Amino acid sequence: MRPVTITTGQYGDIGFEDLCRTMSEIGYDGLEIACHTHLDAHKYISDADYRNFIDGTLKKYDLKVWALGAHLAGQCVGDNWDPRLDNFAPSALAGKPEEIRAWAIEEMKAVAKAANMMGVHIVTCFLGSPIWAFWYSFPQTTQEMIDAGYAKIKELWTPIFDYFDEMDVKFALEVHPTEIAFDYYSTKKLLEVFDHRPTLGLNFDPSHLEWQGVDPCLFLRDFADRIYHVHMKDVKVKLDGRSGILGSHIEFGDLRRGWNFVSLGHGDVDFDGIIRELNAMNYHGPLSVEWEDSGMERMFGAKEAYEFVKASDFEPSNIAFDSALKKD
Repeated sequence: MRPVTITTGQYGDIGFEDLCRTMSEIGYDGLEIACHTHLDAHKYISDADYRNFIDGTLKKYDLKVWALGAHLAGQCVGDNWDPRLDNFAPSALAGKPEEIRAWAIEEMKAVAKAANMMGVHIVTCFLGSPIWAFWYSFPQTTQEMIDAGYAKIKELWTPIFDYFDEMDVKFALEVHPTEIAFDYYSTKKLLEVFDHRPTLGLNFDPSHLEWQGVDPCLFLRDFADRIYHVHMKDVKVKLDGRSGILGSHIEFGDLRRGWNFVSLGHGDVDFDGIIRELNAMNYHGPLSVEWEDSGMERMFGAKEAYEFVKASDFEPSNIAFDSALKKD
């Protein structure tokens, strides 16, 4: 069976050892450690005492790490600056777009080196997008503007990916609104722009596809060779005649929204179909719970989500179901 892990970003206010203890007691096999909350990559590289604390705490609670998460720094690499990015970068850099980008580039390299030192070979992340504001073509958007945005991402990320290769670490992009690749065809274009470079793969998260109307199972099937990591996350779509798919600028969790992220098993994602696709493509990596549900107490949710994944995962059959009916 595939290991069940949980990403730590939604539990960022809980100390590392307390979080390890809690998730181990629930039954999780490991953590997808979010570097903006629970791992200082630079300190891990340079400070032996800190490194021993992180490694020792994981060992104490029998937790493994298959991936580090660096979503916030990654967003700062590829985005056009607006004041929201100040929340993702050191406060001293607030309002300084180029300084934030430079910090983010070095942060990504540090995460790759820390991953290498931990024996981890996947970093889940965002790329950002200089053209997300163009998603609806008004004022009119030319194809040249879109192509320039992809070219900018390639320019920014190629030196980072070169360093990832040196560290023997793969980059798993979470396809997600606000990213350069946010749905099926934008993902296809991104992989083509990077000439299908093996460094760049995908962190599959069905919740971001489901509400857009993209079939997560077809996405898995068509991008099977690029699935480097899997998030387990659910979403509930409820268009009631008033709510729209674009969210109305209403905060997550508000029941007036047309869709909300919900705890596993409470939404519309076909996890049975997803497991069957993962079996068909021989994915043996972790199933990482990314728990996001503004309407549920989070520790209840972490336990319920673990139990859901354990109950949902199954091995493929090694025989045809009707083989016993055949005669010699």
